[in-house]
Amino acid sequence: MIKQTTQIRVRYADTDQMKFVYYGKYFEYFEQGRSDLLRTIGLPYPEVERMGIFLPVIEASAKYRKPARYDDLLLVETIMMELPVARVRIEYKVWREAEEEPIVQGYTVHSFMNAETGKPTRAPQVFLHAIEENMKANKEDNA
Repeated sequence: MIKQTTQIRVRYADTDQMKFVYYGKYFEYFEQGRSDLLRTIGLPYPEVERMGIFLPVIEASAKYRKPARYDDLLLVETIMMELPVARVRIEYKVWREAEEEPIVQGYTVHSFMNAETGKPTRAPQVFLHAIEENMKANKEDNA
């Protein structure tokens, strides 16, 4: 398992007429968490794309438990539980700072796509190696 936590301050533009974070914004928060997780393990999105791989979202879900509001400081925990093959599932939990219960939980599923052909492909070996190394390091840190 690999975990990354990202802080996001809710902007006024992120809120709807009810002054709650608009539900679709959470998927942008998920994207920021995902980008930070990949960067942390040495695979920033631009590098993945230079390898000729795209990671389109093929499934997404979110459960909304409580609203967030303008200027709240949110923590987005991004979690990769298992080694990908042709797809990767990434899970997310969003907390308001200083609260114990997540206000939103969700996941995205991504397909590995050959950027040149637009066809699905397996995860590149360098991608798998980076994930394996980080999972192994996390396991040792938690032992």
